[in-house]
This record gives sequence, C-alpha cells and structure tokens, in this order.
Amino acid sequence: MKRTDVLLLGLLSLMWGSSFLLIRVAVPGFGPASLVMLRVLLGAVLLFVYAKLAGQVLVFRPFAARFAMLGLLNAALPYVLISAAELHLSASFAAVLNATVPLFAAVFAAMWLSERLTLRRMLGLFAGVIGVGVMVGWSPMPMTGEAMASIAAMLVASASYAAAGIYTKRKMKGISVHSLAFGQQLGALMWMLVPGAALAPRAVPGPLALWSIVALGVVSTGIAYLLYFRLLERVGPTRTSTVTYLLPVVGMLWGVLLLGETVTTGMIGGLAVVMASVVLVNDIRLPSPVSAGWRAKRLAECVEGGMATDG
Repeated sequence: MKRTDVLLLGLLSLMWGSSFLLIRVAVPGFGPASLVMLRVLLGAVLLFVYAKLAGQVLVFRPFAARFAMLGLLNAALPYVLISAAELHLSASFAAVLNATVPLFAAVFAAMWLSERLTLRRMLGLFAGVIGVGVMVGWSPMPMTGEAMASIAAMLVASASYAAAGIYTKRKMKGISVHSLAFGQQLGALMWMLVPGAALAPRAVPGPLALWSIVALGVVSTGIAYLLYFRLLERVGPTRTSTVTYLLPVVGMLWGVLLLGETVTTGMIGGLAVVMASVVLVNDIRLPSPVSAGWRAKRLAECVEGGMATDG
C-alpha cells in the first residue's frame, strides 16, 4: 500500500479503536439504549449529508427489511451489548474481547457458506477459546455475576458482527457501500428510536459525556465509515479488512493513555493467543521472499460486502 493508504488505515483504526473509550465515558450518563440511539442518529445524518454533497444516490426503501436486519446485527445489537458491558468492564478489556470477531466469522462461514473446517482452522478455533479463557481467568477484577454477564455480552456482540458479515455477503449484493453504511445506521435507528427515547436520562449528562457521544456518532461512526469507503476504493476489501487486527491494540492504548486503565498480563497473553488463532483460522501466512503481504482470504470474504467492525 502507498503511504497515504497506510495513513488512512491508521486513522481508521484510531477512530474505531477509540469507540471503546468513548462508550466507557458516555454510557454511565446516557445509558446503553439512549447512547446507541444518538450514535446511529448522528452517524446516519452525517453519512446522508456527505452522500448528497458527493452526488451519491442512496437506496433504502426497496431493501428496508434487509437494512433493518443488517442494522440489528451490525449496529443496534452489538452497540447495545458493548455499551451495557462497559458499565462493568474497562474499555481495554472490552477491546480485547472484540478480537474474537474473526473466530465467529469462521464458524458461521462453515455453517452458512459451506466452508470446510480444516484441521488447521479447528485448531485455531480451539486456541481462540483458550485465549478468551486466559483473558477471563487472569483478570484481576472479581468474577461477579455482572462481570461474567458483561463478558458474555461482549462475546455475543462479536458473534453478531460476524453474522452481519455473512448476512451482507448473502443478502446485500449489488448495493453500494454508501447505501450499505447509511442503510445500516437507519436500520439500527428503527430498532433504537423507541427504547432510546423511553430510557433517555432524566438529567442532562456532564460535558465530557456529551462530547463523547458527539465524537462517537460523528467521528467513530460517520467519518470512520467515510474513511472506510475511501480505503475500499483505493486498496480493496482484503487490505482494508486488516484494520480488524489493529482495533484491540488501539483500544487498549486509548484506555491506558486517557483513562489510566491497567493492561494485565492475562489481557496481553490472551490477546496474543486469540490473534494467533485468527492467523490459523483465516489461513494468514507470513510474507515470503516470493510473495510479500498478508493473505487474509477468509476474513476478506466476510467483509467483502463493505462491512467491518467497530466498538
């Protein structure tokens, strides 16, 4: 990739990685439902305005039911689960657990796309389970019922993101990436408008929470997707999908630098095992003198429709 593309990829990872930090700051004041409602609303408005200024045609009504499902799987459900989990988990820990998305993607691809689970991939999935166990078992926080429920919520959110990639590949072919991203946010808003309004905070949250929700909707959702479009056009889905591997590291760094969170040995060790399992599951091979670059074939297939994961 050219330097400009590497810079865009780095910016995208910073924006999506920061979502865990922003959620951790905003969710105590807004609550999960209202936070997600405002996030997708701001993201949808920004994407709509950009599309109109850029002369892009947005298609929604003919695919409204599909966008509603995509909005549920790739936005409303995981956003709410992550937000609820971060009431009890650190932003760093949540970001590390989000690294399991490619593992769920491999399982779902075998179930719904008839992809064969080779011995290498099965070993990778087993290693992924061990990695999550290491993270949870070596965590210094007490494993209360709330903590365990929050960890389970993060894993279900990862599974939802992975299912969204499969759904996009099977049901959203031929739809432009601009329409996909806008339709996803609008579809999510359909799910979140009523609960978000009904559970709105009775008091206005503090300035830090307000700025966090604005940054979450505008930067981590709206602007981040615009960068994602740009990368898709310049380098294609395979190279763009490598942002998935950067998010846990970036999420941890934001939590440490801005929230003063502690990165434990269990988090680092568990993340290392999970990332190794992702390499096995997705048949990623190290560069060779003959053929340089990463070959993230399986993960790219899951995001080929223009979707990726954020917090």
